[in-house]
Amino acid sequence: MSTPFELSRRHFMSHMAAASAMTVPVATSFTNIMRANAKELQKKHKACILMFMEGGPPTIDFWDPKPGTATGGPFKEIETSAPGVKLGEHMPLLAKQMHHAAVIRSMSTREADHNRGKYYMHTGYVPNPSVEHPSYGAVIAHELQNPEVDIPPFVAIGTNSYGPGFLGMSYAPFVVDSNGQVRNLDMKMEPARLAQRLQMLGQLENNFAASGRGEPPAEHKKVIDRTVSLMTSDQMKAFKIDDEPDSIKELYGVTVPGGTAPAAGMMRRNTTFGRSALVARRLVERGVPFVEISMGGWDLHANTHDTLKNSNLPVMDMAMAGLIQDLNDRGMLEDTAIVWMGDFGRTPRINARAGRDHWARSWSTFVAGGGMKGGQAVGATNEDGTAVATDPIKSEDLMASVLKGLGVSLETTFTSKNNRPMKIANSGKYIKELFS
Repeated sequence: MSTPFELSRRHFMSHMAAASAMTVPVATSFTNIMRANAKELQKKHKACILMFMEGGPPTIDFWDPKPGTATGGPFKEIETSAPGVKLGEHMPLLAKQMHHAAVIRSMSTREADHNRGKYYMHTGYVPNPSVEHPSYGAVIAHELQNPEVDIPPFVAIGTNSYGPGFLGMSYAPFVVDSNGQVRNLDMKMEPARLAQRLQMLGQLENNFAASGRGEPPAEHKKVIDRTVSLMTSDQMKAFKIDDEPDSIKELYGVTVPGGTAPAAGMMRRNTTFGRSALVARRLVERGVPFVEISMGGWDLHANTHDTLKNSNLPVMDMAMAGLIQDLNDRGMLEDTAIVWMGDFGRTPRINARAGRDHWARSWSTFVAGGGMKGGQAVGATNEDGTAVATDPIKSEDLMASVLKGLGVSLETTFTSKNNRPMKIANSGKYIKELFS
């Protein structure tokens, strides 16, 4: 099985050190051209923000509540802005945004192992030792990348995510930390000296690319070129949220000293998930087509409901609702898909430790924006949540739906490294209710 892949900037910086030992003529300075402004980029390009919940969230407790049943747990359900759609009681802010969103309650994905489930949900394919499949981020970056944007087309915040597979290194995730800080990318030398080193590196890269060693050298050169552009780009400001108004920070749960999170009734300063969501909005606003953010702490084999009530749900509720509201207020929601998912769901049965175990047979995901129809619950489970009661929806179907909403053709076919044709989204069928 393939492992998560990080596009490391340490690799780039190691070349800088090697180049400094060589002597060649000083190069002409590299170009640092200001790109089109963020609003113009946003108008021309669609994007996706994937929210991945590490560990397998118990969706029966909030997306598909079953109050009053043996499996339902202690939480009540509440009305939402979407008529007939109810959510768990600890998501009051998202309840107000449900007219923009859809809960998909008939997910049935088979893979209840963490590693296999993550891979399947990220790629639409079950793991196969003979091929590494491209993830959501790589596919969308490949199809929707904007050549005017210096920032790589696939950014992963606080997670390594999954890689480009056979699409090549250019579509690997560009990993930043949970605060949007880019590792190993600070310019710590004078521009003239850096330009000289880049000229040295360029000669090495050109010789390597011309050495007849196939695709890797060319892919490597693309990564280096993009890294240089990013180091000198004004677009790097997208990773910094300090200039956001306090009202926007508080909307996401990233409050200033003395601020509060009204819905939670408690201080919520600089929550990791809230900061990640705000950075994600800034990136797609500047033309980045795919951003993945993550939130851990969902492998709840014990004390599920206390953890949900006191920790996970208040943070998630505020950040997700804030993102939806913010994108809508900026006129970006129709062109930006928000996708929420995890490894799998968790058992309807509550175990002896007041927890829920791994369960992929019947669970929920969530989407908003991106050309998909909100204000609804798609599919259903039976009375106690132990089985899907409507047509089951698979990972590849969800992926196909997101791609369709973003205007990507589902007839697209890629060619793997072993020359096998691979249909985009594993030939998944889009969810008709999201487009009716």
